[in-house]
Amino acid sequence: MTTDQTPQAPHTLPDGRPIPSMTGPERPMLEGWLDFHRATLELKCRGLDDAQVRRASAEPSELTLLGLVQHLAEVERNWFQRVLAGLDVPPVFEEGTGYALDPDRGLEEALVAWRREVARGRELLAGRSLEDTGRIVDAPLAGIAVSVRWVLIHLIEEYARHNGHADIIRERIDGVTGA
Repeated sequence: MTTDQTPQAPHTLPDGRPIPSMTGPERPMLEGWLDFHRATLELKCRGLDDAQVRRASAEPSELTLLGLVQHLAEVERNWFQRVLAGLDVPPVFEEGTGYALDPDRGLEEALVAWRREVARGRELLAGRSLEDTGRIVDAPLAGIAVSVRWVLIHLIEEYARHNGHADIIRERIDGVTGA
């Protein structure tokens, strides 16, 4: 089969998540995987009510889907704004890590904050090369230089790990598994 006859993979999965590049340059591939994992987190929360996203995974853990969304908003802010851009910004949520639940903050508010941090991260990445660096700001590694490439790989790893947690939490809530 010649190249022009090769079937092309769809650009999104049936559930709407973007399919990362399987060939080509490194930068779009890394950003594609990060976008895939971001979309996976959002998918894990889709169709749930406020009580469900506050349900903990299993004792003794207090991990919840709402807490994961909040935490990943903090992660986005930390790595893109604080580390790569060198901005002195406060935490997204007053609790700092994002895991703590505020009875007055629901999923939609947390998703809005998370989407805002994702958009800001994209803005700050634009025009930076994979070799550009920032500095880690928190102990114990404060002051160590870190590349854009490293940050993208780290965020893919962070989302993948937490999406595994989200799989387990979602299955406990309503039996939905996979993806």
